[in-house]
Amino acid sequence: MSLTDLGAVILRQMDPETAHRLAIRALQVTPLPAPRADDPILMTRIAGLEMSNPVGLAAGLDKNGEALDGLSRLGFGTVECGSVTPRPQPGNPKPRLFRLSEDRAVINRMGFNNEGLEPFAGRLANRPKRTPIGANLGANKDTEDKAADYVAGLHRLAGLADYFTINISSPNTPGLRALQGREALDDLLGRINEARPGDGAPVFLKIAPDLIGEEIGMIVEASLAHGIDALIVSNTTLERPASLKSGFAGEAGGLSGAPLKPFAQKALEAAAEAAAGRLPLIAVGGIESGADAWARIRAGASAVQIYSALIYDGPGLVGAIKRDLVARLRAEGFRHISDAVGAGR
Repeated sequence: MSLTDLGAVILRQMDPETAHRLAIRALQVTPLPAPRADDPILMTRIAGLEMSNPVGLAAGLDKNGEALDGLSRLGFGTVECGSVTPRPQPGNPKPRLFRLSEDRAVINRMGFNNEGLEPFAGRLANRPKRTPIGANLGANKDTEDKAADYVAGLHRLAGLADYFTINISSPNTPGLRALQGREALDDLLGRINEARPGDGAPVFLKIAPDLIGEEIGMIVEASLAHGIDALIVSNTTLERPASLKSGFAGEAGGLSGAPLKPFAQKALEAAAEAAAGRLPLIAVGGIESGADAWARIRAGASAVQIYSALIYDGPGLVGAIKRDLVARLRAEGFRHISDAVGAGR
């Protein structure tokens, strides 16, 4: 067991939010070695963004961009920080983060707690160059014109991030998921397109798993109409499967981790059917092994992101997934990972 994985075991014994804060601090101060070069078979390109492998870190771990150097040394193909809102906000009252250990899951109702755009921008200005860094943009809780907050984020961070994610799918900010309706979505994406950074940094859209196929199809068409570069499928769910065992299962907030897997998989399949190869997809939700990542890639995802599984398996999971993907690609005769995208559809 590596020191970083041992640290994950220790952190699991602590209060979840305290453990989260300590993990960020450890990533700031621990002198981690640079990751080994990835097998070229894993090289991935989405909307001009080049990554050495398709396994990214989902937003939420490093909300303020404080530990980007440490995170970039764990072997990820991309590291997404945030969500960041224009103005700082404390988020929802504590407790707001719950570890459902029996279910390998997490429930959070953090509420976009972050320090705001200014300190975030300062840290991104010094971001490491070894790994593409994404900025996940959110809206302040008390903002009436939420689209304006996303535009503000794009303007302030232009030139400071390698890609941007428009997060309209967190269940913990009132009114946010309403932006997934067609009229509101057209307004938002039209304004996003006008505010797009001039450096060509791609802009992705992150959606919820709690949408029916027709709604996902509509979002795909709106995204194509307004120049969105990829869809991230998906965020946490409000569903509570009957199989949950933890005493925290009834807590309000978004559920992530292993129980999210079937909901995220179904949403990805709907997006892949609607996109029909016209829009790249990035899969998130319940991915905790190479087999899970492989299933999403074969279902149509060009890349995957992980987060909750790191809490239970530690950062060694990143390398394990990559090794598994390389083995599967070679065993099935694929010359490159892009050849496997959608191969199971």
